[in-house]
Amino acid sequence: MGINIQQLPSPCYVLDEQPFRNNLALIKSVKERAGVDIILAFKAFSLWTVFPIVREYIPCSTASSIHEARLAYEEMGSLAHTYSPAYTENEFPEILKYSNHITFNSFTQFERFLPMVKAFERKVSLGIRINHGYSEVDTDLYNPSSPGSRMGVSIENMPSELPEGIEGIHFHSLCESNSYSLEKTLEAIERQFASYLKQAKWINMGGGHLMTHKDYDIEHLISVLKRFKEKWNIEIIMEPGSAFAWETGVLVSDVVDIVENKGIKTAILNVSFTAHMPDCLEMPYKPRIRGAYNEPVEGKPTYRMGGNSCLAGDFIGDWSFDKPLKPGDKIVFEDMIHYTIVKTTMFNGVPHPSIALWNDNSGLRVLRSFDYSDYKSRMS
Repeated sequence: MGINIQQLPSPCYVLDEQPFRNNLALIKSVKERAGVDIILAFKAFSLWTVFPIVREYIPCSTASSIHEARLAYEEMGSLAHTYSPAYTENEFPEILKYSNHITFNSFTQFERFLPMVKAFERKVSLGIRINHGYSEVDTDLYNPSSPGSRMGVSIENMPSELPEGIEGIHFHSLCESNSYSLEKTLEAIERQFASYLKQAKWINMGGGHLMTHKDYDIEHLISVLKRFKEKWNIEIIMEPGSAFAWETGVLVSDVVDIVENKGIKTAILNVSFTAHMPDCLEMPYKPRIRGAYNEPVEGKPTYRMGGNSCLAGDFIGDWSFDKPLKPGDKIVFEDMIHYTIVKTTMFNGVPHPSIALWNDNSGLRVLRSFDYSDYKSRMS
């Protein structure tokens, strides 16, 4: 049935429960058919109110910080597979408390914290992140394999053998990628790190596996995973983020004003790209708007979309519409649940969108609304 836009407050992020469940069911089927472990990456989706739904399909998660690890423990009800570019002495005892796997970014960090791990009351499996130098990601901001990257250990800096205490290898070099990119990446890893694969008990293949995309070749993915697992006799862990919430919700906004300068009409919205849709400016990419033409169409009303912050670059354009826009019209940005919500800010003090869940049977449930106190509490 889908979300009834007319019932939604504005601005508001809305997660559609049925497509979300469809994604979860597909991910669970890949996990079971391939015989691998797939866990939720909080860096892309950490809407903890709906974790009870997630747990029906996928029980565990990965964390990139002490707060994400604690969220896994408290709200997912399971220990996290944790990786961070750097741990500190103050944080690491809690990281241990909330984690069952910990991956280090360097052997220096491993050596620094190994005594704490050995003294801990239960076993925590340790891994090292590698940097194989191969990536098909075009945007440098999202490419951890770019030259000089701070992420992971390159082959020339690896010891002859994995140190005692290191049981796993971790890599993450994909971004909204397909199974063929994964296959090429694994070939690059095999060429360089074969001797370490023989020593490891597990390999974490990171995120970026967009298996819920309509064009993703699931059968090829399963064959790649099965083949790799059998060849190296190794446990496989995957931690996609976007795939969980891909195409599962929208950001609803209103047109507040129409301004014109040098022949360009801009629809000023009650949302901000820099504060509420930061990936649109960082990636960058142009989001789809429901009912609009994603590229200008000659002869049709055409508008740039402008955010409501004071940042001059808080805009993206242009879209065409069948009818002229006017204040009060709804602008619905598609696919705005993964990464978008977790990266939002309260820059400029602009009102922050509410967060809601849509169920085809029960309708809308507002999970969280924000007000001045939320903005003020972030300041001092």
